Amino acid sequence: MAFELHHLSAQEQWDWIQRRDATVLEVVEHALARIARLDGDLGAFARVDAERARSTAARLDAEGPGPAPLWGVPVAEKELARRAGTVSGSGSRLFADRPAAASDRIITAIDAAGAVSVGATTAPEFGLTGYTEPAGRPPARNPWGPSTGAGGSSGGAAAAVAAGLVPVAVGSDGGGSVRIPAATCGVVGLKPSRGRVPAQGGRESLAGMVTAGPIGRSVADVAMVLDALGAPDGVPRRPPFALVPPGEGPFLGAAVRGEGRFQVGVLEGSVWDEAVDIAVDPASVAAVGRTIAALDELGHGLEPVRLPGERYPEFFGVLWAASAAGIPAHGEAELALLESYTAAMVERGRALPAERLLWALSAAAAFERRAVAAFDGFDAVLTPALALPPMPLGWFTEDPDPDVVFARQVQAAPYSSFVNIAGLPAIVLPVGAADTGWPAGVQLIGRPGGEATILALARQLERRFGWPRRHPPVW
Repeated sequence: MAFELHHLSAQEQWDWIQRRDATVLEVVEHALARIARLDGDLGAFARVDAERARSTAARLDAEGPGPAPLWGVPVAEKELARRAGTVSGSGSRLFADRPAAASDRIITAIDAAGAVSVGATTAPEFGLTGYTEPAGRPPARNPWGPSTGAGGSSGGAAAAVAAGLVPVAVGSDGGGSVRIPAATCGVVGLKPSRGRVPAQGGRESLAGMVTAGPIGRSVADVAMVLDALGAPDGVPRRPPFALVPPGEGPFLGAAVRGEGRFQVGVLEGSVWDEAVDIAVDPASVAAVGRTIAALDELGHGLEPVRLPGERYPEFFGVLWAASAAGIPAHGEAELALLESYTAAMVERGRALPAERLLWALSAAAAFERRAVAAFDGFDAVLTPALALPPMPLGWFTEDPDPDVVFARQVQAAPYSSFVNIAGLPAIVLPVGAADTGWPAGVQLIGRPGGEATILALARQLERRFGWPRRHPPVW
């Protein structure tokens, strides 16, 4: 196979640009050419900003290599984030013709890091689902099998990274929306601790659930983007509004060194077991087994741990519906533009009594305390990344009943949302399993502010399993 620029990691692309072995424009043009050639079959991008990307690349080349942490690296943003002057429609027909008047803070942070955004990746309407199949538009397809979906809600981002359209992407995660698609598409996805990313760290969202997070093909690339989002001016300091200090040195160092021996809990069961029939696919079971064997050989301690649900399904369902209540669709005409599942969630959320919402918020805070206490004896907790393999397009909505759609999402990904409620960091890793045809993965959950530990542990597993060298057929 002949060498091409997309074979380089984000780190390597940054290094080539710094050494002037490649110009920013050359790297960006290569990404744009791959998008033009491959994305018609993938549906990873909702919008390609080719001319703006070329203009930004030319400006950066004229300025010369700079110290910004992502200087010149092509990235993809998520279409839920608004960029001034573009139609950033939150995946909805409601905003299909409305250019954004101003950029969201996460877009400003990406630009401040020196990255060149080549466009916006496909997301489901308002990011409400763990699959990316927006009405009236192409779905985001899994590069490992285009008859299956890419997961959600950052499905387009994960598909773009897996297919080598961009080396890294920035998604958002309110209930697994970075980790679910990353696991589905066989790449690395990180949900940071609540408060870690100043531009979108959870403070602004209901129950502190939604935070921005990076997706990449390697642990080091994900750490590189996390450093950039945590200190968007390139200075490793505590940024304003951050709830958690960055710690000692860049996360990239922890991800590259991959040092340490840790105590790892192995989660038994899920918080959904009493409400939903959870059946873990043999490939996911095998992925956890392979990881346990590797951790044992590396000298880490391993113990089982359980996390009682204690009405978790009940209060999470209230919070998820309440999060939809703020979707800015009012009146019959605007509500008619929403997809049926979104409209049902909006109606359900707006019908909630205040007393019910206050109870759910209180229950979520109590769950956070229980989860942190239950995991306190461990440096990291291991779970499957997903319970089910990538599902065929249309599987989640075969029965349009919103309760069935919701339950199917839980059946596919029962290990994701509780991490958001607890505000913990978590990373999914495509460790793989023999003879599956899809990249089964695992999840490592850290202590509050414990990104450095899970990145170091993830790097050790990456050395063992070598997933950056595995690529889908489209590669």
